[in-house]
Amino acid sequence: MLRTLGRAFKNGDVFKRMLFVLGILVVVRIGSLIPIPGVNTSYFSSLLSSLGEGNLSYLNAFTGGSFERLSLFALSITPYITSSIIVQLLTVAIPKLEEMQREGEDGRKKMNTITRFITIGLAIAESIAMAVGFGRQGLIAGYETMSGGHYVASIFIIVVSLVTGATALMWLGERITEKGVGNGISMILLINIISGIPSDFANLFNQFVFGKHPGLAALAICIIAGVTLLLIVLVCIIQDAERRIPVQYSGKVVGRRVFGGKASHIPLKVNTAGVMPIIFASSIMQFPVIIATLIMKSQPEWTKYLTSSYWFNPGAWHYTIGLAAYLGLILAFAYFYTSITFNPLEIADNIKRGGGVIPGVTPGKKTSDYLKSVLNSVVFIGAIWLMVIAIIPIIFSGIFGASVSFGGTSIIIIVGVILETLKQMEAMMRNKNYKGFLSDE
Repeated sequence: MLRTLGRAFKNGDVFKRMLFVLGILVVVRIGSLIPIPGVNTSYFSSLLSSLGEGNLSYLNAFTGGSFERLSLFALSITPYITSSIIVQLLTVAIPKLEEMQREGEDGRKKMNTITRFITIGLAIAESIAMAVGFGRQGLIAGYETMSGGHYVASIFIIVVSLVTGATALMWLGERITEKGVGNGISMILLINIISGIPSDFANLFNQFVFGKHPGLAALAICIIAGVTLLLIVLVCIIQDAERRIPVQYSGKVVGRRVFGGKASHIPLKVNTAGVMPIIFASSIMQFPVIIATLIMKSQPEWTKYLTSSYWFNPGAWHYTIGLAAYLGLILAFAYFYTSITFNPLEIADNIKRGGGVIPGVTPGKKTSDYLKSVLNSVVFIGAIWLMVIAIIPIIFSGIFGASVSFGGTSIIIIVGVILETLKQMEAMMRNKNYKGFLSDE
C-alpha cells in the first residue's frame, strides 16, 4: 500500500488526479457543514439521542454527520446508491434494459442517464417525506407560529436544498470517476464514513478510558484496538478470498503442433455480493422505524426489536430476538444479489463457445448446474463472514453500551474502497509505463 502511494506521488498524472479528488472531497465536507435556512439544527441531534443510535446511525455515518445536522448534503449519495440498485434489479426484469446494458459504451451512457433521473426522483420523494414528516415535529424553526403559506414556503426551501445537494454530490462523484482516481460515489461515501471516526473514538475514550482506573483504562484501550484490528483483518480476508474453478481450453492441432490450448480458471469471490446484503438488511429493518418516527412523536415498543442498539442489552435480552430477522435478511439478500449479478448459464455458454471445459464436468447444462452448486456454497460462506463482521460491533455496543456510528458495514466499505482505489492506481501507472515504452520505440 505505502509502496503504491509512493510511486503515485512520483507519477505526475496520477498525482494530479489525486489532488483533484482531494479538492472535491474538501468541497463535499464543506457542503456537509452548511445548514439549510429555517431549519432547527438541534432537532435531529435530540431525535437521534432519543431514538437510540441504532435507528438512524448508519444513515448518519453514510452522510458524514450531514443527516444529524440536516445540512445541504443531508441526503448524501444514498439516493444515487438506491437508484443504482433499482436499475440493476430492473435490468433483470426488463429485457430492453438488459439489451441496453450489452450495447457497450453507448448502452452504459443510457443506463447512467436513467440512473440520474431516478436519483433525482428519489431525492425529491425523500426530501418531501423528511420535510413534511419531521417538520411538524420540530424540524422547522418557529413552526408553531407559522401560517399555511409560510409552512409551505419552508417545506419548499428544505426540499429544494436537499435535492440540490444530492444532485450536486452525484455530479461531483461522476467527476471523480472521470478525472480522478477510483469510483467517485465510493470515494464520497468513504470520506463521509472516515469523517465520523475521530469523534467516535473520542466518545469511546471519554466513555471507557478518561477518568478510569489505569488498569481498566489500559484494558479498554486493548479491547477497542483489538476489536477494530480484528474487524479489519476479517474484512481483508473476505475481500480477497475466492474460489477458483479450473477451466481447460482445447487446442487446435496444425501438423504436429498444438495451438491455443491453455489452462485457466473462473474466480468466484467468497463475498460475491459485497456489502450490499448488510445495507439491504439494515434498510429493511429500519424502514418501519423511520416511518413510525415520522408518524408518531414517541417510539413504539415494537420498534426496539428492530433496533440494533437494543440488542445484547444485559437488562433486556428479549429485544435480541430481532437479531434473528436481521441475520436471515443478510443471508437472503446475499443469495438474491448474487443471483442477479452472476449468471451460471451465461458463464457455461461462454466456456462452451470458447472451447473450454471444466475437468470432470460435461459442457452445457451440467457445467451450469456445477457452477450453481459451487456458487451456492461460496455465497453461504461469504454470508456467514458478513454476519460475523456485522455482529461483532453490535455485541460490544449492546453489552458495554459503546456509542459509535460506524460498524462492520463501514469497515467493509472503507477497506474495499481503499483496496480498489489502490488497484486502479497501479493499473494507471502500468498503462503509463506501457505507453512510454511504445513511444520510445
